[in-house]
Amino acid sequence: MKKILIGMAFCLLFVPKSFSQGNTEYTGGFKINFNEDGSKYLRMIAWGQFWAQYNDNVPEDVSTTNFSVRRARLLSFTQLNKKFLLLSHFGLNSLNGSNLSPVGKGESSQLFYHAFWGEWKVAENFYAGTGLHYWNGISRLNNSSTLNFMTLDNNRQSWAVLGLSDQFARHLGVYIKGRVGRLQYRVSFNEAITSTLDSSNDPTPNGRAVYRGRELLGSADAGKVIQGYFDYQFLDEESNFLPYKVGTYLGSKKVFNIGAGFLTHSNGVVVMDGAGNIEGENVNILAVDAFYDAPLGEDGSAITAYAVFQNNDYGRNFNLGPYGTGNMVYGHVGYLIPGPADKSRVQPYLSYQTRTIDAIDDNANRLGLGINLFMTGHHSKLTLEYANSKVGAGDSNGVVTLQAQIYL
Repeated sequence: MKKILIGMAFCLLFVPKSFSQGNTEYTGGFKINFNEDGSKYLRMIAWGQFWAQYNDNVPEDVSTTNFSVRRARLLSFTQLNKKFLLLSHFGLNSLNGSNLSPVGKGESSQLFYHAFWGEWKVAENFYAGTGLHYWNGISRLNNSSTLNFMTLDNNRQSWAVLGLSDQFARHLGVYIKGRVGRLQYRVSFNEAITSTLDSSNDPTPNGRAVYRGRELLGSADAGKVIQGYFDYQFLDEESNFLPYKVGTYLGSKKVFNIGAGFLTHSNGVVVMDGAGNIEGENVNILAVDAFYDAPLGEDGSAITAYAVFQNNDYGRNFNLGPYGTGNMVYGHVGYLIPGPADKSRVQPYLSYQTRTIDAIDDNANRLGLGINLFMTGHHSKLTLEYANSKVGAGDSNGVVTLQAQIYL
């Protein structure tokens, strides 16, 4: 494993400079203008993330090295005037040798809508929309853009109800968004899905909560999902035209935000008493976070730092993979090494997460050590990350991932 780590790091750090270029060539994706000033347009963005992953903590009959397409996506949006917008986002995730289909018709091989929403301008700095949307609550990371992560990928537990009340971190509902001075906000009122990642588990007498409220109690009793996120922007203001929060600006902005958010789902889970009676319990998730991203001088160096505290209440002793009733603290920091903007840039980073899991009365921890090589900003980059995770008294698991990303 040590030889593999050294070899992958060598490939990442010593890409020939002749292939490097600045990201100033990027002009906003493929855009079709319908008038001379460009106010009526259709814009399209395409991106792909490709993984090679090494994991030696697998059974003897399982390969330690695997390849996958982590994301293949196409996003488009259009405006005929400033009063309304239509957005469409579709693609696939985590396509690998285990879920490829012989003729491309298997479930994991299929493209599906990640988002489809319409939005109207109600007043200055106030908008309303509806559809399958990504205007999430809780935290900045629950609204992350997958195009410009600083770390290899998002902190998984920050997409706190992915597959439990939503479809792959997107809810079907209505939202409002806007700003008041330097305070930005987004609030939504949404349907919950009936078939959840927890649907194969049944409630048991005095057992853990099961995220099947809508299925077992009915849509009238299970209630809607209400969520919101609010962040105050002390320095440069970020765009809220689209919901996607930037992971790192590579020194191009000076941003310091403090945010807070929530998600509540009445009777989202069910529990069973000793007599076999089922009743609902509410899901409540709260978070506070801070984000800082700024250049450090005239030499091109920059720092990115983020921290969040999140309280997760999924009901009595809920524990399902990355989800669990308890608290979570997560943070990451990255340093962009000095260098000219039109050459390859290197950014080492560190991430750490610790969370309590009430169901097992123990903690889970994850440490990530990584490095980015930006050949054309985020539009062409390589990321190498070693992650070590441990849940409770179980064995720790170390995984090395090399990612290549292109987005146009």
